[in-house]
Amino acid sequence: MNGATATLAIDAGQTSVKVRLRDGDRATEWSAPGVRTDGPLLPQLAAVVDRAVAEGHAFERLALGVSGLESAHAEAAGLLERYRRGGVRSVHIAHDSVSAFLGALGDGRGAVVAAGTGVVTLAVGRTEVARVDGWGHLIGDAGSGYWIGRAGLDAVMRAHDGRGDATALTDLVRADFPDLERAYLELQADADRVRRTAGYARAVTTAAAEGDPVAAAVLGAAGRELALSALAGLRRTGEDAAERPRVRGIGGVFTAPALAEAFTREVCASLPGADVAVGESNPLDGAGLLPDVAESSALAARIAAASVPQADA
Repeated sequence: MNGATATLAIDAGQTSVKVRLRDGDRATEWSAPGVRTDGPLLPQLAAVVDRAVAEGHAFERLALGVSGLESAHAEAAGLLERYRRGGVRSVHIAHDSVSAFLGALGDGRGAVVAAGTGVVTLAVGRTEVARVDGWGHLIGDAGSGYWIGRAGLDAVMRAHDGRGDATALTDLVRADFPDLERAYLELQADADRVRRTAGYARAVTTAAAEGDPVAAAVLGAAGRELALSALAGLRRTGEDAAERPRVRGIGGVFTAPALAEAFTREVCASLPGADVAVGESNPLDGAGLLPDVAESSALAARIAAASVPQADA
């Protein structure tokens, strides 16, 4: 495939799905609701592609970075079988940690922490790749939007009980739950409770910016958790020994200044020479790069591909 081949790139996260059709120099973008990682992914991904087809878009390559992806080869084969009659010739699909990495550092080395509703870190060395966290809200996702939102709600209930310090978060949460003691019942009954809980990360960010020490402490702890993941990934791939290890933090949670500062400070405390930056990435760019990753790249084994045989193309 060459650069002129039309590519439909999809960044399928839990908060939203972003789509870009690139055909030569022309690009069209749109979005859709996020994927549910507790259900089958193939039908959800197919619905996104179906919309593109229904709107008259034509493309030869499908490239997808997907949250919660576990059966990449099966999904790639399934999507190719579904769309090959419509002109699709190849499908490249990977966990969204791979597309996030490509969007931030290209086919290079370093560690990328992608944190939105959930969080996952990918570190790439000369030959090794390490995934850190991304284990979902029940047993992982430390420092994610969900983690921050839940910590904020926890702080409110601690203050309500007299187990913790008073916090400005109480009034922000009470706007949704006038009876705080019924909040847990409503959240438990909500099928969208993960995203809803993650939404309270915005309240934590607002309260911290207005000087609330409880909210600031939550964001500081989240930043340190995310830094811990980056450092673990660098260590596992040998990149902690690099002259200037590259670390990127991307995703919505890094828009909180207190979190970004804590993240940068913690990484640099362990690796004073590290090149750390936040917010400098577009995972949709990374999804579009999946078909072009070199076979010699350490990332190649993390990308599932299915293509129409040359004789049939």
